Amino acid sequence: MPRKHFTTSIDVELLKAIKKLAIDLDCTVNDLLEEGIKYLLKKYSKKS
Repeated sequence: MPRKHFTTSIDVELLKAIKKLAIDLDCTVNDLLEEGIKYLLKKYSKKS
């Protein structure tokens, strides 16, 4: 799947927490963000 860079801002404490989680799970922050976005899209697509 092609990738596209984009820029955003995020709460500092939330960023720290996701970085720590990525370290604990031995994966990247990007992997976790993509997983979260997929989850949200699936969750909200069921409501419509």
